[in-house]
Parts: sequence; structure tokens; C-alpha cells
Amino acid sequence: MWESIQLFARRFKRNQAAILGLIVVVLILIVSILAPAIAPYDYRVQQLEYRLQNSSRAHPLGTDEYGRDVLSRIIMGARVSVYVGFSATALVIVIGSVVGLVAGTLGGRTDWLLMRMTDIFMSVPSLFLMIVVVALFGPSLRNTILVIGLVNWTGTARLVRAGTLSIRELDFIDAAQAIGATQGRIILKHILPNVAAPIIVQGSLFLGRAILYEASLSYLQLGAQPPTPSWGNMVADAQRFLSVNWWQPTWPGLAILVTVLAFNLLGDGIRDALDPKLVGSR
Repeated sequence: MWESIQLFARRFKRNQAAILGLIVVVLILIVSILAPAIAPYDYRVQQLEYRLQNSSRAHPLGTDEYGRDVLSRIIMGARVSVYVGFSATALVIVIGSVVGLVAGTLGGRTDWLLMRMTDIFMSVPSLFLMIVVVALFGPSLRNTILVIGLVNWTGTARLVRAGTLSIRELDFIDAAQAIGATQGRIILKHILPNVAAPIIVQGSLFLGRAILYEASLSYLQLGAQPPTPSWGNMVADAQRFLSVNWWQPTWPGLAILVTVLAFNLLGDGIRDALDPKLVGSR
């Protein structure tokens, strides 16, 4: 186990882009955890006499149309994005892994039914389906997390099913069945550990997409609701002033860009480090 971790670390360190992504992700996590302590102002306080100010010493990123400090709202928005991103990704991994493991292990009619259900979900554009569901059940952070998780598990399910189908044909699975191991024990003790690597990769790559989905829904006023700041609703609120204050929607837009890019670089690095086909080439 320790040797595997060391091998992963050596291969990961050779990917400079992944190291950069990891550094940025760690900084974002620190900012999101310490947001209330490091934000210079209360993100809810309105000071109309200071509305739409340019960058200054008091407000490094300026103020919005209500006189609220943009930097403080971006810092608090990081907490929303990280919370939704990790929660939705966890839900995607759990649902997709359960469906994939059950389908691949049981096979037969169960496999056919679960995969046809997966095909149905995959046939509908995910963003469109998320918009419809949130519009029906109401906008909130909880509904945003649920809809992102319930709509985007299909890729994980197919990946886990493919790994399960290949692993269940190996000799050690036959040996476990011969000594009377139950299906549940075989899944938990033998199959799941062997498909853990692709699950980790899938989760790390989906994190950036989850944050982007949250920003998209918040931009459409279907995610975080005022006064809770989200990078998506900050861009939506500021677009009215784009012609006179171009910088106002620029900062939350850059926050989305940097965060999603960092998570994608980190996910690519984890994928490359865990890919056994790259062992000989690195």
C-alpha cells in the first residue's frame, strides 16, 4: 500500500500542470474554509453611497450596485462553489458506483434494466434536465446539489460497470465464490477496491464540471439565492453594468475560470498518475 502511494506521488510530481492545479485548489479550499475570517467586509452589508466604485484601497475589487464589497462576496462565493462541488460529486460517485457495481455483478435482466435507465438519462442534455428539475422544485443550494448529482451519475455507472465486468471473470472472484462468500462481500472486499482508482479519477475530473454547473444554475437564478453570494449570480447581477463597469462581472468570471481550470488540471494529473499504461513511459 505504502509503495503504491509513493509510486503515485513520484509520477504525480512529474506533471507540473497538475502541481499548479493542486496548489490553486489548496488555496481555494483554504479560502473557502476561512472565508468569514478573511473576508474584509460582511458580504451582506449594503452601503449605497459607495455603490459601483472602482478599485481602491478600501475595496480592492470595487463595489457592486448595492455598495457591497466585491472581494468579500467572491471569497464567500468560493465557499458556496466548493460546498456544492464536493457535495454533488460525492452524490454522483455514490449513485454511479452503486448502479455500476450492481449491474456488473448481477448481470442478466438487472444489468439490462439499469443500463437502459442509464441510456435514458444520457439521452437528455444534462444542463437542460437540471434547469427543468430545479425550476419545478424551486431554486436552492440543496436542490442544486441534488439535481447535479441525480443527473450526472451515468458516466460513473458505465465506468464502474465496465471495470466490474472485467474483474468478476478473474480467478480470485471464482475462489471467493467457491468458499461461500456472499455477493455483498465479493463486491465490498474484492471488486470495489479494484475499481477504486477509476472512481477517484472520475470524481476528481467531475469536480470542475460540478462547480461550472452550479455557476450556470446560479447565473440563471436557479442556484444560490440572494443574499447568498455565488460566482454565477454575481456575474448575472453585474452584466447590466458591463458597458460602464466592465470589471464588475470580470472578477467572479475569472474566479470561475481559475477554479474550474485548477480542478481539471488536478484531475488530469491524478488520472495520468493512476494510469497503469503510463508506468513504463514515466
